[in-house]
Amino acid sequence: MTHHFGKAGLLVAALALTACDQLNLSGLGVQDRTVALGLRAQQDVTVPFTGSWRITEYPTWVRVSRSAGTGAIALSVAAVRQDATPVTADQAQLSGVIKVAWTTGNGATAKNGAATWVVTAQQYELTGRVTQPVAVTGTDVVTSVPGPAAVTPEARGVIVKYRAGLSAQRLGASGALGPEARSIERLRAAGLSVRRHAPLGERSATLDVADVPGALAALRADPDVEYAVPNAVLRTQAMNTQALAQPVTPTDQFAPLQWAYPLLGYGAVWRDMETGAYSRAVTVAVIDTGVRFDHPDLAGALWGPGEGAMDVITDTTNGDGDGADTDPTDPSVPGRTTGSHGTHVTGIVAARWGENSGVCAGCSPSGVVGAAYKANVKVLPVRVIDATGNATEADVSRGIRYAAGLPVTIDGVTYRTPHAAQVINLSLGGAISAADAQPMCEAIAEARAAGSLVIAAAGNGYGTAPYYPAACDGAVAVGSVTLSGASAPMHSAFSNAYPQVQLAAPGGADPGSGATFNGGTFNGAAFPDMILSTSWNYSKNVPIYEAEVGTSQASPQVAALAALLLSKGVTSGPDDTLARLRGTATDLGAAGRDDRFGFGMINAAAALNAPQVSSGLGVRVQSSRGLSFQPALDSTGAFRAFLGEGTYRVVAGSDVNGNGVFGESGETSDERSATLSEAAPRVALGDLSPR
Repeated sequence: MTHHFGKAGLLVAALALTACDQLNLSGLGVQDRTVALGLRAQQDVTVPFTGSWRITEYPTWVRVSRSAGTGAIALSVAAVRQDATPVTADQAQLSGVIKVAWTTGNGATAKNGAATWVVTAQQYELTGRVTQPVAVTGTDVVTSVPGPAAVTPEARGVIVKYRAGLSAQRLGASGALGPEARSIERLRAAGLSVRRHAPLGERSATLDVADVPGALAALRADPDVEYAVPNAVLRTQAMNTQALAQPVTPTDQFAPLQWAYPLLGYGAVWRDMETGAYSRAVTVAVIDTGVRFDHPDLAGALWGPGEGAMDVITDTTNGDGDGADTDPTDPSVPGRTTGSHGTHVTGIVAARWGENSGVCAGCSPSGVVGAAYKANVKVLPVRVIDATGNATEADVSRGIRYAAGLPVTIDGVTYRTPHAAQVINLSLGGAISAADAQPMCEAIAEARAAGSLVIAAAGNGYGTAPYYPAACDGAVAVGSVTLSGASAPMHSAFSNAYPQVQLAAPGGADPGSGATFNGGTFNGAAFPDMILSTSWNYSKNVPIYEAEVGTSQASPQVAALAALLLSKGVTSGPDDTLARLRGTATDLGAAGRDDRFGFGMINAAAALNAPQVSSGLGVRVQSSRGLSFQPALDSTGAFRAFLGEGTYRVVAGSDVNGNGVFGESGETSDERSATLSEAAPRVALGDLSPR
């Protein structure tokens, strides 16, 4: 018998075959398939099956509700798009693979196999345009150019608005000349040539004239004309002719690898220091492992033994074998190779600039630089951490009081530093309870009352547990940020996030990330996004430079800026210094204070009123999770960002401190917020006009 199928029959057959692909018939096992989420947040997947199955692989941005089972496969596949969104936010669709291993049957009839499920998800879209604002006053148009006075731009003809509507022809409804034709005739009668005219609106047009002032005078006297203005040529603020200061770029050998300083705007700050304004003496206490006084890159930057430096560790097994004394040298002990934590922290604040004297054979002749540069800032080393890297709460409490200039009695001897610290740095801590931390918190309260601002590392616990002493009421807990490849930095994965975090600063990328956004190279290889500073090689007993990451490196960045505020006289005590640090910080992540960044990343240039060293407009996009994205701007300033679900802050603004982060404190900005989701997959922000 011959069967004839019409179109309806063919459709039924096709549907049947498609359905068979999803079934486990005759022991075929689990089949390959595509899970197309589209714009959905998740999708249920049901596959009839007899046997056992296990998901062996899936993309990092995919979540599956079940990873193994027997019988029918019933699970949901969800997309966390933000986890796979590239920094450039230019990928419209995500794609990945779920691999499923399966077994069906028993014994000799058992069959094993694997299936590949391709998962796709369409990204959400955020669009907008960065525009340059202009000011319009009366009948004249001027560009909004910073400086002592606005300038009148050149004009290309005139714009005319008539009192009556334009005629499609030269004749009006009555057969007479229309208003546009009458005005042109009057201009020509006055000896003014009109090369071209073009409609601009229902009652307006542009006239290409050689004599703009003459045409304006004639048109403004014309009874058919409502107004006439120059067809002004507008320019962006980036073309401002106001002279910019030249940022200072250190020439020390490893300075190009110290990316944290440019990120904080120090090129402008160091230029500001050339004026000699940072003359007030300030002491920063580094309460840590002690320091290597013999590191040539720290020469002249430290208060030494006999000048207030102190080792408060009472245990004689602390590494130097002599208990508390006035020599806080970080000692060599058997088995110790590299790394002096206190020396590293100290260099971030005060490593000297230029050539070093008496350097060892093979050592760098110039090394690195510290934030202090020409400012009248010195470091007071206070040793509380022993050679094994441990410190007791009692010794830390003593060290805090001593650094603040309070008397401390150890083994019957009373010590008091002649150089009380206006700023104290604590790159140490632990996940102890608030009750157990009470002795340190009391010491910090006393130090604050004595006039010291206490800065402390928030902790490297990859979580949300408060670390003490950073979480003490009187301390300033500092989290870490790192480069993201976008304009704005992002939260360092290791940096603890909790309510007491007040500020953030560069501490580097997670050691396992392999991030090299800083662009530097060392020995022919890309330099990792770590913080380079002074250190010590104990095996060879020579000075070295070491790259480290952590909130231990972020905290001294804040301490250094606090010291510079005091040295320049922008602030005078701990309260107004902290207020200035918070008030000029670059708000990152979620709008306002948040647990990851506190009030934001410190901004040295804004805090110190440093001169403008750059100009230009740009945009930064940040998620509430602390990630940063950099969509491209086209020639009109428009951008289209393909992003995942979540809430985003979009900041368009200028960059006057040369750090490439747009719209910070003291810079023009226009900010918007948008939430993208399955319910709102596309959001148009419109024009962002920084002011």
